Amino acid sequence: MRGRAAWRAVGQAFPGPVGLATWIAVTVPAPLVIYEATHRWEEDQDVATALWWTLAAVPALAASAAARWTGRAGQHAVRPLLAATATGTLVSAVFLAGSMAFYRWVIPLSGAMDWPRLWWIGLLLAVAGAAIGYPIGRRRRTRQAGRWGYLGGALVAVAGALLAPVTVRLGAEDSTSRPHDEGRYGETGLYAAPPGRSGILELPAAGRYAILAAGFSPKDPACRVSGPGRAARRAELVSIPPSDYGNGDYATYAWVASFTVPGPGTYVVTCHTGDGQARYTVGTIPRIRGAVAAVIHWPAAVIRLLGSIPGLLIIATTYRRRARRVAAAAPE
Repeated sequence: MRGRAAWRAVGQAFPGPVGLATWIAVTVPAPLVIYEATHRWEEDQDVATALWWTLAAVPALAASAAARWTGRAGQHAVRPLLAATATGTLVSAVFLAGSMAFYRWVIPLSGAMDWPRLWWIGLLLAVAGAAIGYPIGRRRRTRQAGRWGYLGGALVAVAGALLAPVTVRLGAEDSTSRPHDEGRYGETGLYAAPPGRSGILELPAAGRYAILAAGFSPKDPACRVSGPGRAARRAELVSIPPSDYGNGDYATYAWVASFTVPGPGTYVVTCHTGDGQARYTVGTIPRIRGAVAAVIHWPAAVIRLLGSIPGLLIIATTYRRRARRVAAAAPE
């Protein structure tokens, strides 16, 4: 019975919705957004710089898990100290493994990483953080769920919904294999080509091609493609267009749409927007590594909903705890 209670306490040591939201924010959007804001557009983020954020967060996670375990176990001998340290390390190892998997298969950033070395450094930091968390847990007071949980959860949900598309876009940009060809096959737009030639492209083979917006051109153009043996068809928009492509400072490009042709030949691509100076170019499909290559094509509403889940969990947890408290206080 005592062992079952101890394992239940281990499960409760895992971060709650607030801890989960904090971990996700620190290890996923923060590295990508801050790197984008502090570096030139043509520089891709290295995987090592993102994972250092994870390592920096591991001691705090381990300390929190150990404190949660200690507060629920209610024991103050030497053996519980070891158990709290082991619990905090175990919880941190699970989250560290999740971050490593995320940056290896979901958003595989550029650069190389010594994964075994990262793992052992993370475990050492987790042990240190868990040992610090044990005395914190002995002094910890359980807080009642208040109405602030609803406000905090709503703010986290809104922030997550706003940051999710940005995170996907930046992850796709930094996971793109280089070099990439923009404008290899021709351009479309009022100022993109000689008179009478705008949008007339000689495509060498069947397959998919990318339509890229130059500079500040709108990212949601209505593009149509027509050619030999093919009626005009609408190009497929990219839900979260990755940008910052290009080989120089003259212009940056964003992958906004794609289309498929059945064979080589002369095709006409027309893109209509409210911007008369918008310019689009046709090139090869950017080669994006990892699962993020598929995520950029998901509906934007789905991506925003996924980003809001941590905030929604905070709201749900606040409601459940308050309901339990009211039920316990009600007279029988």
